[in-house]
Amino acid sequence: MSEILIIDDDLHIGNLLEETLTAEGYSVSRAYSGTEAMLILSNNKPDLILLDLMLPGLSGEELLPQIRDIPVIVVSAKIDPSNKVELLLGGAADYVTKPFDMQELLARITVQLRNRSSFPDRNILTYGEISLDTDTHIVTVESTDIHLTRTEFAILKLLMQNPDQVVAKLTILDKISLDTPDCTESSLKIHISNLRKKLRSVNDKDYIEAVWGIGFKMRKS
Repeated sequence: MSEILIIDDDLHIGNLLEETLTAEGYSVSRAYSGTEAMLILSNNKPDLILLDLMLPGLSGEELLPQIRDIPVIVVSAKIDPSNKVELLLGGAADYVTKPFDMQELLARITVQLRNRSSFPDRNILTYGEISLDTDTHIVTVESTDIHLTRTEFAILKLLMQNPDQVVAKLTILDKISLDTPDCTESSLKIHISNLRKKLRSVNDKDYIEAVWGIGFKMRKS
């Protein structure tokens, strides 16, 4: 059963969508603001999102860039073509203008879910609040983008692939050498120090620990 998250503060439209989608066999969850949606998405990953733009607090335009790997159909009363184009280029899978035809919306939902099932999931590594997408090279901590250098990304990827192991310094240098020829034994400590600072900047948690005389590992929470 596919799960659809409705993000809309209009109770009438939200109730209508929930009733119709439930009757069609979908599991439905709801959020009434962008802030509430972020809280839900931090603990749950629906198969598709119906997103209104005019939300209290965090708007739909502000929320959209923070939604990853979930198709989003924008359902909005805004009809400006330039606004539609901007949102579609910014990550929305589709755009439906209010008032909408329910059968058309259902068809668009079916298409997006079918398209999603046609592609394998991205290779995403997670450790606590850290998410690392090996395809797009996007790293987030608590949904906040962390901008890493090529070397920092390679180090973090290797450590997250071996979360319960101490990875020796020479092993790190050997494994990342093809991607990061600039990383040497003398500079490795600096790269890891910078990486730890960037990860710690979001919530002040230290995710990487040094094991004296051996190497580095992901820190257990």
